This record gives sequence, structure tokens and C-alpha cells, in this order.
Amino acid sequence: MRRVSKIAAASVATAALALTATACGESSTESSGSGKGELRIGMAYDVGGRGDNSFNDSAARGLDRAKSELGAATKELTAKAGETPADREQRLASLAEGGYNPVVGVGFAYKDAIDKVAAKFPKTTFGLIDSVSQHKNVDSIVFTEEQGSYLAGVAAALKSKDGKIGFIGGVDLPLIKKFAAGFQQGVKETDPKASVQIQYLSTGSDLSGFGSPDKGKAAAKGMLDKGIDVVFAAAGGSGAGAIEAVAAKKGTWAIGVDSDQAKDPALSKYASSIMTSVVKNVDTGVFELAKSVKDGKPLTGTHAYSLAEDGVSLTTTGGHLKDVQAKLDEAKKKITDGTIKVRTTL
Repeated sequence: MRRVSKIAAASVATAALALTATACGESSTESSGSGKGELRIGMAYDVGGRGDNSFNDSAARGLDRAKSELGAATKELTAKAGETPADREQRLASLAEGGYNPVVGVGFAYKDAIDKVAAKFPKTTFGLIDSVSQHKNVDSIVFTEEQGSYLAGVAAALKSKDGKIGFIGGVDLPLIKKFAAGFQQGVKETDPKASVQIQYLSTGSDLSGFGSPDKGKAAAKGMLDKGIDVVFAAAGGSGAGAIEAVAAKKGTWAIGVDSDQAKDPALSKYASSIMTSVVKNVDTGVFELAKSVKDGKPLTGTHAYSLAEDGVSLTTTGGHLKDVQAKLDEAKKKITDGTIKVRTTL
């Protein structure tokens, strides 16, 4: 059953990996575990996969921790752009058929596929990140993105010179609108005169907005050209392009998402321009699920990892928030004690 616990800091370990390619064009990575009776974890990433510098990488850190601390064997499969719902079902089913347990679907796009596959494999525990399934063998791992985004909005309002702030969402979907709503509320409640321009890179079933750095870069540049000096991109891999654009213009700030993007090797040369990142501790959710299966007490049900549990937070890499930290701490306290109710819709 679902265990609600204080979020613990996740450690990160690396493991030797062997990379192959599957017939349907997705990437596949396997690692060996500790031996007979080992824990076997199947990970189905969204588009971009491991190395996206964002959401998928956060899930990958949880997998790496399970390899290091639990001796797990793993298999990683990655979605490709433009695939069908049947492709996602096949990916999850292949992992379950291969004896992997738990099987984790990274992202809301796996919701329908997990609903179908979980019914076919009742003895396998599935993890679903960023969406909720009612099946009894599914652990739904969700986050209060709006709360972390509210704090980012407070920081943006306090650090912006002219109160002109931008938000780039990967896809126009309810999940991303939670980021936008919290961010806009944090900005406006800190500086009522400030403005927030909101732009999405794709809409509906077109998920390309999560994996197109060129689109993120173009959107951010357009905002910068209009005098916006703080840009928050909740856009998966596309956010790297937005960060690159911001770094090219002196005196402007980028806000990262999902992982501490200032610490990402691929983005390290832009670190001085990354004010902070809104982190979702997906790694903790993945690790806790893996450990529960190993312990013979699989987590199921739904749990929202909240600001109060450090399920979402702002990073402090680079010390860019030192001058506004007291006000951020005040806002955090008001959210956690219920004084501030953060909206989830615009």
C-alpha cells in the first residue's frame, strides 16, 4: 500500500551501461544486477530519454540510485517522436513480459497505456509519473508543481529589473498549465505591476514541444527581444534552447525545471545565467517504488510529493537567490501552512 513519508535526499550513482537499438526505433539500455533473485526495474522514458537535462534525467537518477543501493538490474526504453499509443503499450508490455517489476512509465503520456497493460499484468507493479491510474497495481507518483512554480514566480518578480517576465510551456496541457498558473500567481502577488507572457511550443497531442531545443530557443529569443529579462521554461528538453538564448543576452535570467539545470554538464557553460530551477524529485518517487517492491510491500495508490515534503523545491546553485532568500522562505511557509493557496489553473 502507498507509504507517505518525508522525502529523503537522493544520492546519485552511475553504472556501466550497454546501449542497443530496438526495431521500432526507440533506444534500449540494459544493466546487470547483483544476481539470482535480483530486483529488475523496467523504465519507459518519454521522448528525449536519459540525457534530456530535465524530466527524464530526474527519473534516471532514481534508477541509478536503485542500481547502486539495491543492486537492481534495469532495462531502459525511450519513446520516439510521433509514435502511436500502441507503441507505448507495446513498450510497457515488453518490459512486464521480460520479468521487470516494477515497470515505470515516465510522464503523463503513459497514462492510457499503463491502464491497459496493468490490467493484463496484475502481478506486476507499475509506476506512473505525473498522472493517476485507478488500477490496484499502479503507484501514481505526482507532484505539486504549482507550489514550486509559485516560489519561482516570487524570485522572478524580485529579480526582474522592469517586471517583464516570460513563461514557456512545452505543450499546452493541464500539467504544464499548473506550472504556468503557480508561476504567474507568484509573480503577480509579489509585484502586481509585473506582467507575465505565456507561450506554448505545441498543443494537443503534438508533444514535440518537449523535445525541440530549437523551438525553445526561438521562443525565448522572441521574449528577450520584447524586453523580458526572466524566462521560466517548463518544456522538458526544449528548455535547454531557452537557457541558451537567455545566456546570450547579458543581464537576463533563465529558470530551469525538473532537475538542477545549472549542474547539468551539458548546460554548465550557461550556469551563471540560470537563476534557479524548479525541481521535482522524480528520482525519490522512483527509488521509493523500487525499494518497496524489493521489500515485498509494493507501493500503490496516489501520493502527491509536495512542497512541505520537499517533493518540489527551488535550487540554490550559484547563490543567485541569496538576496531574496528571506522572502522565498516566507512565501514557502505561507504555502505549507495554508495561508497561500496556489492555483493549478490560469
